[in-house]
Amino acid sequence: MSFSSFLSSPVSLSLLCRKPSTNGYRFTASADVPDFLSADWLESRRKRPFGPRLSFSAEEAVQHQLDALKFNDQPRHDYGIEVMYRFAGFDPFERSTYFGRFFDLGQFERFRRIFHHSTYRVLLGHQERKILSSLYAKENCYKQRVWVRGARPEEEEIFQFTMVQRVGGSWDGYWLTESLLHDGDCFSGGLAY
Repeated sequence: MSFSSFLSSPVSLSLLCRKPSTNGYRFTASADVPDFLSADWLESRRKRPFGPRLSFSAEEAVQHQLDALKFNDQPRHDYGIEVMYRFAGFDPFERSTYFGRFFDLGQFERFRRIFHHSTYRVLLGHQERKILSSLYAKENCYKQRVWVRGARPEEEEIFQFTMVQRVGGSWDGYWLTESLLHDGDCFSGGLAY
């Protein structure tokens, strides 16, 4: 059906009405606007994947990430690492210093492999953690050092989260992780990612 034949059909005449106005004629819709959202739309929005929220403070964002890593394999394998990837504030098209050195972390699989490296795996399923220090370096930059005791015997490490609050763009006001650094030189032996 062509556009001109649509406009002359009786259905279209009931949808569009010409009304005179001070600047000439204007068209208005006279039919009910269809509801394109399903009945369970609001409930489905509440079930969206866990990640950054505008309501999270910097401290809460770090705690949510650590909680996700503590229960890494719930509800599915490496879900905690997925949450970390959603909070990550790096450009996936550029090399990143998220873990200290320059890595290409654009693909989730590369990001995931680093967490399974011997130094960062202490975070996965950890038993205990303690905040050592917290500092607002700037108005939109927050750093927190955390001691973590892992699930394996004598496995404990110290990590530093650097959170940055974005200004402008679609992430305006969100706290994202700029870096997650180990206190030592964790890649001295090399890493095949």
